[in-house]
Amino acid sequence: MKKVFVLIIGLLLSGFLFAQKDSSLVDSRDGKVYKTVKIGTQTWMAENLNYTTVNSWCYNDSGSYCKIYGRLYTWAAAKTACPAGWHLPSDADWSTLETYCGDEDLAGGVLKADTLWQKPNKVAAKGNGFSALPGGCRTDEAKFSYIGINGFWWESTEFSTDKAWAVYLNSKSSSMIRGNSGKKTNGLAVRCIKWK
Repeated sequence: MKKVFVLIIGLLLSGFLFAQKDSSLVDSRDGKVYKTVKIGTQTWMAENLNYTTVNSWCYNDSGSYCKIYGRLYTWAAAKTACPAGWHLPSDADWSTLETYCGDEDLAGGVLKADTLWQKPNKVAAKGNGFSALPGGCRTDEAKFSYIGINGFWWESTEFSTDKAWAVYLNSKSSSMIRGNSGKKTNGLAVRCIKWK
C-alpha cells in the first residue's frame, strides 16, 4: 500500500512539473492568448506575435495568415511590440536557445513545428514546444515571399545603422542561422521572450 501511495504521489508530482513547462499568457492590450513554453532556463512565446502596430503586416495583407503565422514587423516596430514583462530576444538569447537545442546544425530542426513547412521539413521535432512556423517575410519593397519555406525572426541586436540581426529557418535544413537580415525595414516575425 505504501509503494502504491508513493507511486501515485510521484505520478501526480511529475504531471504537475510537466504541466509547468507549457503555459499561456494573455496580452492585456488586445486580449489575445499566446501559448508559452519553458525551454531550459528561458520562457518563450510558443507562437509568433500577432499584435497590430504601425509598420506590421499580415502576409499578403490577409488576416487569415495572421491567425496562423502572426504578423511581420519592421525592426523598429518589433523592438516595442512585445507585451509587458516580455521583450524582443537578443542574439545572446537566441544563442542560449540554440545551445540548449543542440547546436546550429540541429537547432532549426528541433525548433520547427512538424506542420505547414514544405517537404522535406528536415528534422522537424514535436518535442520542445517552440513550434516555429514558416511565415515568410515582407521586403521593404512591399513584396511578400517564402511562406511555407522559410521562417524569419528579429533579434534586438543591431548589425549596422540600417541592418539588424535575425534568425532564419528553412524547410530543407535542420540548421538555425543567426545573422544579418538585410534592411531593418523588412517585415519579419517576432517571438517574445520573458524577462527574467
